[in-house]
Amino acid sequence: MAHTSINRQRTTNAKWIAAGALILSLLCSCRSSSGPASLPPARDASDRIKEVSTSQLKDWMSTGQTLTPIDVREENEWQAGHAATAIHIPRMALPGAIGTAVPDKTARIVLYCLGGVRSAAAAGALQKMGYTNVFSLTGGFMHYQLEGLPIQK
Repeated sequence: MAHTSINRQRTTNAKWIAAGALILSLLCSCRSSSGPASLPPARDASDRIKEVSTSQLKDWMSTGQTLTPIDVREENEWQAGHAATAIHIPRMALPGAIGTAVPDKTARIVLYCLGGVRSAAAAGALQKMGYTNVFSLTGGFMHYQLEGLPIQK
């Protein structure tokens, strides 16, 4: 009797494992028409954003390399403190304002937000607009501050 009960339990477990595997297989193979799963893979390097670390940015600044830092955060974040040499263009205003602020599409632009997410999205948008030397600051303004780079309030 105990042997039959163990066999039934194994059969039940095997069915649940098979059902779970089937569901996972279907979920992984189906992609919705919206959301991150539907994003096409990057075709080449120009489809990906470039990131720059705060230490690399510090090197660029200390060696006098030409760059334009742009703070893409909201007004209240900008007012609380920002990179000393940055231009403020909120992310949503960037497509309409970038042509005036930085007309040269080959200029080195370093975008930053608080943590790096909004600036990465903004970098992708600028690349689609034809800007070829755009970077998102890894870790954003938080890492900028930790690196001890100049801040203005």
